[in-house]
Amino acid sequence: MGEKLDIITIGESLIELSSPTSLAYSKTLDKYYGGDTLCTAVAAQRLGSQAGYISRVANDPFREYLMDAWQSEGLDISQVKLIDGFNGVYFIGHPENAEKEFVYYRKKTAATKLSIDDIYKEYILSADIVYATGVTQSLSLSAKEAVKKAFQISYENNMTTAYDPNFDCRLWGIQDAKDAFEEISDYISIMFLSLEHDCIKLFEIDSPDKCIKYLWDKGISIVVVKSAKDKGYFVGFEGDITFIKFQTEEIVDSTGSGDAFNGAFLHGLNSGMTAFEAAKLAAIDAAIQCKGMGAIKSTPYKEQVYSEYYGQ
Repeated sequence: MGEKLDIITIGESLIELSSPTSLAYSKTLDKYYGGDTLCTAVAAQRLGSQAGYISRVANDPFREYLMDAWQSEGLDISQVKLIDGFNGVYFIGHPENAEKEFVYYRKKTAATKLSIDDIYKEYILSADIVYATGVTQSLSLSAKEAVKKAFQISYENNMTTAYDPNFDCRLWGIQDAKDAFEEISDYISIMFLSLEHDCIKLFEIDSPDKCIKYLWDKGISIVVVKSAKDKGYFVGFEGDITFIKFQTEEIVDSTGSGDAFNGAFLHGLNSGMTAFEAAKLAAIDAAIQCKGMGAIKSTPYKEQVYSEYYGQ
């Protein structure tokens, strides 16, 4: 707990089982692991940040696989608690000439037991940035309270907090997601949003510029809006809004690409880049990530990302 960290993320881990074909007809599934805040932590770690992860993992047959994998990544997992129960799982299929299949099972998993008892002030203060998502909040009431406590500690100690609503109607309703955001909105420094899933559905704003200005008025300093329609990222910082286009159209699997963007952005910002420079780095990271299968499995490493960043 005495180690200096760059970023701490809070959330759930899941077993990822993926197929390059339809789930209905696939005879084998590729095993890895995922989870939105975990993907963000790994993305930052692979670029050279030191990331810590707060979660709960069950003592089921996947426990050793998960813990060993995270240690191999170099993540600080001193705040990952092992408890009885089971870990969540999700399946990804890619039928030919059809939309991606995504199915997951996450009710009553170990991660849903996250609570304020998992948030230690000394650990939070060991980092520069604390990050969580609406997905983390949606796990349970106690998980939502854990996020609020972590953000309160960070805010009261002049730390940076970052948040992504990552709204998914399969997890909870729009009003629940709105309420969860409002509970912590006063404590947020950086916010990432999807135009289609967050700005429009949660705030009823269909313009990236208007959404950024709306959140600026709420006191959030840096706002990034990802727009599939515009094929790029709108980055708002210190009164300026800059557009950075997607860095590829060769998408094999977009699962986790937004989370990888967030991790790369936070890494870049915490490494001394401006918000606009960090977004350019993050756009490259996300572009490389979505050219491979799986959320975290295809997340790139420092050498590849930086070589493309400085090569442009």
